[in-house]
Amino acid sequence: MDDRISLILSGYPRGHRDCLIPILQDIQDQYGYLSESSVIEVGQYLDLPSSKIFGLASFYNQFRFEPRGRFHISLCKGTSCHVAGASEIARELEKKLKIGPGETTRDGTFSLELVACMGACHLAPLIRVNDNYHAKLSSRNIKGIIDSYIEGRNKYD
Repeated sequence: MDDRISLILSGYPRGHRDCLIPILQDIQDQYGYLSESSVIEVGQYLDLPSSKIFGLASFYNQFRFEPRGRFHISLCKGTSCHVAGASEIARELEKKLKIGPGETTRDGTFSLELVACMGACHLAPLIRVNDNYHAKLSSRNIKGIIDSYIEGRNKYD
């Protein structure tokens, strides 16, 4: 068993199934995602089948089963962003990064996620790269934004 997972599990009573979600949250906070082996370990600790844990975790969109990229891009697909051209931004991101939503580049540098709304409609369309917001986007400025992260010119990495 991984020492970090053992440490997380030791903070919860063995066999208490009502601790499942907080345990999964702690593991994801530690690793960035839920690996198959971590789900198996949690199942053994809580005496739950792994299939039940995967079923519960896949129901909630907060849980991930793949690691995110060093630069995680969230693209707002809310109504204002959609009307302002978010679909075009999505196509440009997919073309530039050669990945689709929910995927990570082979080198682990970028991952892409579509989100329902970021609550910044006046800035539409927008993306968030880690904790940085890029607003009022067009397909023309996506390349420059991505290149700034690749080249290390973005001071927020």
